[in-house]
Amino acid sequence: MDGSAEAPAAGTVLNALATGRGAAFAIDRYTRASVDLGGETVTGTVAEAPKADTRLVERCVELVLDEYGGADAPAGGHVETESKVSMAAGLKSSSAAANATVLATLDALGLADDVPREDAALLGVQAARDAGVTVTGAYDDASASMLGGLTVTDNDRDVLLTRDDPNWDVLVWTPDRQAFSADADAERCARIAPVAEHVEELTLAGRYGLAMTINGFAFCGALGFSPAPLVEAMPAVDGVSLSGTGPSYVAVGDRETVEDLQDTWETKPGTTFRTTTQHDGARTR
Repeated sequence: MDGSAEAPAAGTVLNALATGRGAAFAIDRYTRASVDLGGETVTGTVAEAPKADTRLVERCVELVLDEYGGADAPAGGHVETESKVSMAAGLKSSSAAANATVLATLDALGLADDVPREDAALLGVQAARDAGVTVTGAYDDASASMLGGLTVTDNDRDVLLTRDDPNWDVLVWTPDRQAFSADADAERCARIAPVAEHVEELTLAGRYGLAMTINGFAFCGALGFSPAPLVEAMPAVDGVSLSGTGPSYVAVGDRETVEDLQDTWETKPGTTFRTTTQHDGARTR
């Protein structure tokens, strides 16, 4: 009983730390999971980081087995993930890993086509809460990664508010540092709730680029990141923001504009890559 799946990373339009409502969009960069069911316990490994914490993906397997395994299913198994998404970079690596693991476990059970994708994403959200890797539950990130496109969610109620399919070229710059979502100063972020509410209004009105740019300036201030990369991207790009709780910055626009910005961002220490939005979400392999 084995299965495999992949789920895309995502960038931020609205960070949910301030109000519990967030928005994110999937990008064409993936985390893959392979699950082999059997035995009595669940174990996990991360291919590129043997010493990484695997509680999240292990909990995903446990929750899928509890919910859908049935009396004849094994109680345990092993999950291995591999990723082109940097961990603790603000690119929703945890959500992508959780989604890929949930879908791979369902694939191993022969149920990947039977469980609604929103329900599958919510299992990953619950696993993230159980593992303590998220403050908000990150349903915005999880839904964008699982469903593809751009999603807006109420993370306090785990409700999908809307979904859309913007077509952007995407540029990502990740400095040489990590920023774990669970360590973010939620109380400080709550102070900018009025700005976040305005960003939400713009997002629901379809003004995604302006929304994410305002979000970027607000959360750079709240989380202590430099706004300089945002200024460098303006006014040419459609939108630019700190992604998640950082440290990555994400800009969106047409190909020529994004390529021009890449010439600036790739001179900075760290990693820069160009990709596109992704509309299909997580999938079995």
